Amino acid sequence: MESSEEKIDVPLYNSRIIDAFLKLVKRRYHHVDVADLLSYAGMNLYEISDQGHWFTQRQIDLFHERLVQLTENEHIAREAGQYAGSPESSGVMRQFFLGLVGPLKAYEMIGKGALNFTRSSVYTARKLAENKVEITVTPAQGVREKPFQCENRIGIFEAILKLFTTDLPDIQHPECMFRGGKVCRYIVSWRPTRSDTVRKIRNYGVFLLLAAFLALALATPSVSLRWPASLFLMVILFLSWQVKRLETAELNAAIGNLRDSTDKLLEQININYNNILIANEVGQAVNRYSHLDEILENVIQVLEKRLNYDRGMILLANRAKTSLQFRSGFGYSKELETLMQNTSFHLDRPESKGVFVISFREQKPFLVNQFDEISSDLSAHSIAFARKLGAQSFVVCPIVCEGESIGILVVDNIATKKPLIQSDMGLLMGIASVVGISIRNAVLNEAKERQFKSTLQALAASIDARDTMTAGHAEKVTEYALGICRELGMSKDYCEVIRVASLFHDYGKIGIPDAILKKEGRLTEDEYRQVQSHVEKTREILEQINFEGIYRDVPEIAGSHHEKIDGTGYPKGLKGSEIPFGSKIIAVADFFEAITSKRHYREPMPFRTAKRLLEERVGTHFEKKVVSAFFAYLEKNGATVLEEELPPLHAREPRFRRVPCRTPVSFRVNGRTASGTSADISTKGMYVEGEENIPEGSLIDLTFSLPGSGAMTIQVKGRVAWVNSGKRRLKPVFSTGFGVEFLDADPVGGLLQSYVEA
Repeated sequence: MESSEEKIDVPLYNSRIIDAFLKLVKRRYHHVDVADLLSYAGMNLYEISDQGHWFTQRQIDLFHERLVQLTENEHIAREAGQYAGSPESSGVMRQFFLGLVGPLKAYEMIGKGALNFTRSSVYTARKLAENKVEITVTPAQGVREKPFQCENRIGIFEAILKLFTTDLPDIQHPECMFRGGKVCRYIVSWRPTRSDTVRKIRNYGVFLLLAAFLALALATPSVSLRWPASLFLMVILFLSWQVKRLETAELNAAIGNLRDSTDKLLEQININYNNILIANEVGQAVNRYSHLDEILENVIQVLEKRLNYDRGMILLANRAKTSLQFRSGFGYSKELETLMQNTSFHLDRPESKGVFVISFREQKPFLVNQFDEISSDLSAHSIAFARKLGAQSFVVCPIVCEGESIGILVVDNIATKKPLIQSDMGLLMGIASVVGISIRNAVLNEAKERQFKSTLQALAASIDARDTMTAGHAEKVTEYALGICRELGMSKDYCEVIRVASLFHDYGKIGIPDAILKKEGRLTEDEYRQVQSHVEKTREILEQINFEGIYRDVPEIAGSHHEKIDGTGYPKGLKGSEIPFGSKIIAVADFFEAITSKRHYREPMPFRTAKRLLEERVGTHFEKKVVSAFFAYLEKNGATVLEEELPPLHAREPRFRRVPCRTPVSFRVNGRTASGTSADISTKGMYVEGEENIPEGSLIDLTFSLPGSGAMTIQVKGRVAWVNSGKRRLKPVFSTGFGVEFLDADPVGGLLQSYVEA
């Protein structure tokens, strides 16, 4: 058997009970500090506004204890019960019982009505007469109510009758659980309503008038009864009309109140339906996409479409968990969005007291209906920032996954609308948890993708390392191939497949002797056959990598890039549609890059000549639409047919050499610190992979160590020269990140030079 202690912290009482108390306090006890009252009881205004929220016995006891102290009214519980039925309260109890016709029906339905307000006890009603009922209240097992709750019930019974008449009922309380009884039993009686009274008058009047009419007929049989009979009928009809009029008025009042209740119910149904749609659409958004930016953008779109808030945003912690940064949002002006993007909320400062930081650290949601409610707890900086945003009410929910904070979800209203309530925060917390899991999965997927890409890049770079003259060939072919894909409107996934296949299209050359690859004279037939075998070697090597998913066709595409439309290619002599389309794309890119670059056996061809050779082979070696797309790509990227204006890329002497280099990099930019991983380096700059949103042209301080240099740390200042973002990829072969131009590398120039030339 459960004890009262086991039930004292179980939600038992609906928030609408406390709402009636607060409305009474605000109307009749203006001196009471509501904030102090709620704080003492461990309650919040948004919980009370939420009709789906329930409070515990402990909270109810503390609330009443403090309320009696503040009002000095020991019977305020009964007064609040009476007030619950008043027009000023506009409460759900009033709407529920007014939907019934007459007090008798209202009292008989009290058991059903009580279920909406309390789980602490069971109410039953028994009719004793047309204007008298017996109500029994039986406490639930393990619940120990207090005497003031009995007084509150009596006040509610009084309020029910006041809904229909101006009189108070007569309430007897023969048995009380607080005076030794097992239950609380009440005998409620009242004076009949006007319609009941008129009905009785009519019924008695019919009987009396009929008796008088019969007596008159027997006493004076010779007298005509025409006029008495007419008068009798007129009186009866008038009384019947009065009864119907009063009953109709009472019925109309009940229907009107029932309509109000129905409207509120329909409104709640619409809210619930919309919430289900939100959950469904958020689920679809996070399951449909695998990249972080896509997930965040689509979640924000769902929130903007479905939630009734002016603005919303998602802030995520950086990798070092030192700051919260704006990632996506809706409803903000360009000026405010720029402000958010350039603002960091520091997580590494113990003195930070902002709501965003506290919500992240303590994994605690906040609901604020008036900013002034919390301004006293904030720093001057936080208050000034909040004033700039202009939010009046807002909800902040931590985004948590596996017990670790990832970021926060924020929605707010600029103009005060209906008060935010507990269910608003509950819905957003549910959304935040789904988003948290999806973000974690996306981060893990992107980390694996970066690792995969960096591994492929390192493998591809091993070919470049064999021959400085052909270094960069795979990267340039990849750039051309992706340009063709974009011109043809290929999907993102297909572009990714082509990127990988392009990087590895010549990987089989790792099995060809240097003496053949670097031979400056003409190749013999046997040497040429060995060179041709590199495509088969490429396929064999790539098949061992076990590419899956979208990458499963990479070995076939890379191993077929020397096939030709007319079947004269190698290694299988495939024709037309037998050749994978991706291979046709790489074939054009490879051919053009090879003939416009310097090789051991010849000089680079001029642009005009290379273009003519490519056009001559359309239909025999190359697919027409692929070549057309390639020329369109070249035009868009500044190429010109005037060879004197655009010398071939590899005909020019490089200003500096760039080599692969993967090492952790810490950097400070725009007042915040973050970290990433380098992809390559030269004496003049480096490329840093990372998710940070850094504007081009920003000054940056870099700290890193070169692989194999021991504990020696290099610190240089630089400038962000270009950005490779999800929306603007200047270098598709690289992951998301940015290129840095060194501004003061002279002190470590020798060290960098040694590493690059090693």
